Amino acid sequence: MSGVRVLVGTRKGAFVLTSDGKRKDWDVSGPHFGGWEVYHVAGSPAEPDRLYASQSTAWFGQLIQRSDDGGKTWEPVGKDFTYEGDAGTHQYYDGSEVPWKFTRVWHLEPSLTDPDTVYAGIEDAGLFRTVDGGQTWQELPGLRAHGSGPQWQPGAGGLCLHTIIQHPTNTDRLTIAISAAGAFRTDDGGRTWQAINRGLKSDGIPDQDAEVGHCVHRIAMHPSRPDVLFMQKHWDVMRSDDAGDNWYEISGDLPTDFGFPIAVHAHEPDIVYVVPITSDSLHYPPEGRLRVYRSRTGGNEWEPLTNGLPQRDCYVNVLRDAMAVDTLDECGVYFGTTGGQVYASPDAGDTWAPIVSNLPSVLSVEVQTLP
Repeated sequence: MSGVRVLVGTRKGAFVLTSDGKRKDWDVSGPHFGGWEVYHVAGSPAEPDRLYASQSTAWFGQLIQRSDDGGKTWEPVGKDFTYEGDAGTHQYYDGSEVPWKFTRVWHLEPSLTDPDTVYAGIEDAGLFRTVDGGQTWQELPGLRAHGSGPQWQPGAGGLCLHTIIQHPTNTDRLTIAISAAGAFRTDDGGRTWQAINRGLKSDGIPDQDAEVGHCVHRIAMHPSRPDVLFMQKHWDVMRSDDAGDNWYEISGDLPTDFGFPIAVHAHEPDIVYVVPITSDSLHYPPEGRLRVYRSRTGGNEWEPLTNGLPQRDCYVNVLRDAMAVDTLDECGVYFGTTGGQVYASPDAGDTWAPIVSNLPSVLSVEVQTLP
């Protein structure tokens, strides 16, 4: 029977949760790198036991940890994240010019085909790549060289590159998102980029048709339909049917269209999941009721999923990288909260149960389906 490995990054270490295909009983390993922020843990689609973790330390800076045995043991690998060429400047909230700086790795995206190749999204808004299993990293400088770069401004969490989507068959196409600049796409392996924000509307931007300045929280794609993208923006849930060239709103009957994560069912590309949060100042579920919302129609029509989730006095948040799905026959859905719970649904969202509780605040959740 196939199994599942859930990779969890938290404010104080990483955790590896494993189960068989029934997804009822779970083994918990961790904390790995206890006490340190782990923004993201990701596994290689090409080699399931190859894992990478982004470890931020106050004393030693950014480290990348690598495991070749499914998380049993780890070793630190290269930490030479250095911008290429003149770092230049960008704008801060008050409009002043500030230099680009490297703060941390927000997101790791291993190659679909090569376990030694990984993309890294960093703060401030850089895209890096390793081709030697993390030993050395090089920036893909074409992104920051985009003409709009000096106008990028940080979101509340920083000027973070948090989403990296690989096209399933075209290795030259990558789609990324930056808070609070927007979404961008390359069709030539990262040499040049175009902003793909047409149709996004954001308060606080004088020009509603501005090329950049949109606070994108997360983008999701189903590999069977790579031109269809789903976005959770600072406000609004959005969809594009042309690889991001144009976007339209699908918030429909959600109780609020503010939130952070968005995910797509592993086998049904029109089934989409979001977790509505009250507002950008009240980072907890509406009415203190933790509800995942599911659309079976690719947006606009949404149903609340509550079975097994707390429906009173719940004031946690679910962050942008903290929701994922597995690829078992009956798709499992997973998310983690800032209260330290990781919930799992083995039946595509119909019922939920906590895998583990009382972890540190969860920053990221990724899932591997094991043979």
